Amino acid sequence: MQMGLLLGVLLIMTAPCTRAGAPGGPDPSLPFSSDAPGMASTARNDLHAQPAASSTRTQSVARSSQTTVIPTPAPGLAAGLWRSPLGLSVIALLVLITGVALVGYVRLRGRETRLWANRIRERDERLMLALWASGEEFWDYDLSAEELHHTRVTTNPQDEPELKVERYRLDELTIHGDDLAQVQEALRQHLRGTTPVFASEYRTRRAEESSWCWVRARGRVVEWGPDGRPLRVAGTVRTVTEKRSAEHERRVATEVLRNMDEAVAVFDRDFQFISVNPAFTRITGHEPDDVLDRSTSVLDSSRQDIEYHRRLRHDLLRDGRWSGELWMRRRNGDEFLCLLRISSVGERDGRRSHYIAVLSDITEKKRAEQELRYLANYDPLTGLPNRTLLLERIAAAIVRARAAQSRIGVLFIDLDRFKDINDSLGHGVGDLILRAVATRLHAFAGPHQTAARLSGDEFMLVLENVETDAQISDATQRLIAAFEAPVTYGDRQEAIISPSIGVSVYPDDARIASELIRHADTAMYRAKAVGRRTSMRYDAAMDLDVQRRATLSAALRTVLDRNELSMVYQPRLSLNGGHIAGVEALLRWHSPEHGQIHPTQFIPLTEENGMILEIGQWALREACRALATWRSAGLMDIPIAVNVSSLQLLRGDFPQVVERVLAQTGIPANRLELELTESVLMDNPAESSVSLQQFRRLGVNLAIDDFGTGYSSLSYLKRLPITMLKIDKEFIDDLPRDTDDAAITTTIIAMGHSLGLTVVAEGVETASQAQWLRDHRCDEIQGYWLAEPMPAESIAQFVQARSWAETTAS
Repeated sequence: MQMGLLLGVLLIMTAPCTRAGAPGGPDPSLPFSSDAPGMASTARNDLHAQPAASSTRTQSVARSSQTTVIPTPAPGLAAGLWRSPLGLSVIALLVLITGVALVGYVRLRGRETRLWANRIRERDERLMLALWASGEEFWDYDLSAEELHHTRVTTNPQDEPELKVERYRLDELTIHGDDLAQVQEALRQHLRGTTPVFASEYRTRRAEESSWCWVRARGRVVEWGPDGRPLRVAGTVRTVTEKRSAEHERRVATEVLRNMDEAVAVFDRDFQFISVNPAFTRITGHEPDDVLDRSTSVLDSSRQDIEYHRRLRHDLLRDGRWSGELWMRRRNGDEFLCLLRISSVGERDGRRSHYIAVLSDITEKKRAEQELRYLANYDPLTGLPNRTLLLERIAAAIVRARAAQSRIGVLFIDLDRFKDINDSLGHGVGDLILRAVATRLHAFAGPHQTAARLSGDEFMLVLENVETDAQISDATQRLIAAFEAPVTYGDRQEAIISPSIGVSVYPDDARIASELIRHADTAMYRAKAVGRRTSMRYDAAMDLDVQRRATLSAALRTVLDRNELSMVYQPRLSLNGGHIAGVEALLRWHSPEHGQIHPTQFIPLTEENGMILEIGQWALREACRALATWRSAGLMDIPIAVNVSSLQLLRGDFPQVVERVLAQTGIPANRLELELTESVLMDNPAESSVSLQQFRRLGVNLAIDDFGTGYSSLSYLKRLPITMLKIDKEFIDDLPRDTDDAAITTTIIAMGHSLGLTVVAEGVETASQAQWLRDHRCDEIQGYWLAEPMPAESIAQFVQARSWAETTAS
């Protein structure tokens, strides 16, 4: 506007000069013309450089200049102007106007430049903020130059964002070798027009980075050549390492959920199912479509009432989690016990929007736990409490007794000779008898007392609220009477069982459960020792016997090394010929510390600790050596009998041991007799029969000792290769007064003769007994009436003297 105003003033001021000149064309005497090239070029530059609004104004000015005729000054005017003051003023004014116009133009161009610079800076800032906010990076790939321009946002040392433009050649790009082929193929497909955009995910690494990162690149062709070939591809790239990791974790989590054995269900605050995993269908039977958008109450079991489920949901909404065992219902109506764990999923604002329930079927696990608990506390055969539960119940009974100031009776019950019954009739029958005994004990105890099975044929009975010893004595007598009735098994077969009972009392004998059981056990062994089928009350003196047994058992370990054992011999008399028919070798133990120990005390101990094997071999060897000595001296040549225990018989190499001893001592096999008790034979009938057959093949004679006290049958005896029966002393003691013993002895003699066996009566102590046995055709006798057991030297003299007397008498 200033320039236009000055131009107007200039025209007005020069108007008279124009009118004074010749009209029509320009005056060649003027210093420049209106179409001077410098001015035209400046106008064109202004038109190209100015924005649209300025261009419009310039065009308007141009149109107005075309319609206005500026007169050309007359020749000689310039010279006049220089000379006249007015001319100088005009010239000065023109110079001023030109200067002002140039300054205005420069300022206008400066404002336009600053405006465009601000716009470019704002555009760069917007681009930088857009890339920074979106996490994207811009790239521009020039196909002809094979250069890649990469624009990204970095932070300066002041932690401010700034644009960073980088240029790479293709050989400078770092793409993971495993991903390069698919990146090239994706770009190739896009350049061919097969795909609308270029898209690829790959691993890359910048020069300043040490690890690979995943990026996702997208772009498209933005420039084509005249021939239609792509020239430039541009697009964005974004780091997706964390996203890929998150997606990988989600895939892993999804696979974990799909393969979990536990059922997983998601439901909302209204307890409507949102999703379930396959295990949910497998456990509950409900398909996803059956439960989605339905209430979780479809799983509620009738074992918990509605109020229980209401409280559960209330607690879950209040606490955000719940865990416990819960009964649920399957689709088919079956109920199962599950372990349920529920936790909430919170939103960012802290609200709980969803809940995740994890449930596992623990029905079988609980059943197994109950079975294990039952097995841990109850005997599986009889159903009675076992030792573990018995100790707990005795301890609880002690607490009650202490509070009530009452007493407790603990009865230890052992079945007499049950092992013989079990072995002879079979373990199946033995189990039936044990169950029958348990039934009797349970009925005897009633609901307020405890009956338990410890092991084998050992049972316990706990009597609470005992006031006097008479109550315990009465209970034991009634218990013994309860066993009088035979036990039925199999096809109406019967067995009679008697108990031996040991009794201990709280607080008289002990104050803890284990001590009460131990004292009752001690008393039970005393009851067996005095004759079985009875009861014994614990006494402190019984512990001395137990201690003595333990001491003797330990001392037996060294008896052979210390030469404390010896052999004595007792002769047998033939009632038919009156001569000595044989001798029995008997073991004796004299200890320097404990004195003379009876065989009934230490022989059972040797069987318990296993020393009977070594001691038995020693006794066999000593007896055979003694007979060999007698034979070589010409003193006597009669059979010698040696006792054999069950452990020796069951040992697989005992027949070889016997054969080896006979060979070493030179004793003929028919001069050796092996005596086995009836119970030994019945311990393991099958194995015993095999060993006995081996002995008979050697030529060794076999005798059954203590016959009549076991449970062997005639059919079994008939199959055994035995040569002799020895009647137990128990049946001989009261002869001839006791008619029952007389009847039994007569029967055994007749049975033995019918089987072709030699019958020997043991324990003969009177002449009347000897005469009665002679009258009833007993073959031989043995006992104190004939002779006591004596050392080897004495027995040789006794036999010689007896033979001399017989010869003289004849």
